[in-house]
Amino acid sequence: MNISAIAYSFEHTAPRRPAEFVGIMDKIVSHKDLVVWQKSIALACKVYAGTRLLPRDERFGLITQLRRAAVSIPSNIAEGSTRRSRAEFIQYLHISRGSLAELETQYMIVSRLALLSDATTTLHEIAEVGRLLNGLIRSLAASSRAAHARACSHQPPTANR
Repeated sequence: MNISAIAYSFEHTAPRRPAEFVGIMDKIVSHKDLVVWQKSIALACKVYAGTRLLPRDERFGLITQLRRAAVSIPSNIAEGSTRRSRAEFIQYLHISRGSLAELETQYMIVSRLALLSDATTTLHEIAEVGRLLNGLIRSLAASSRAAHARACSHQPPTANR
């Protein structure tokens, strides 16, 4: 079985989203539909390409750290999107944001040491992924609060005695 067949099989056997995901998430079929996931995949690929240009003596230092942080960002977005509640998804997005902060810090070090010529461009891309992550977190949190408010506004009928 090839990779695309496995991916197709996974996408079409994944459980349906819980009712609380109605709203923003009803437009999202898969984590692959999220722009933030797409941009973070592109960022991870760019980090991998860039780390090939770093000195070999950084193989067990910055190279490993940069790659792990970069891969962690889209991975946590993907994993969180499959969770059963919006709160869990938001938690994974926060973890992703932490990995993004690690990556930003490491790229600032690379930039100050002038180890890569495009470090500044990559820092701008990191900032863009951060804005997208923050926006998704805000949107999910707001729709969660709205759903909670709707649920709480339904008062049970009072019995006339």
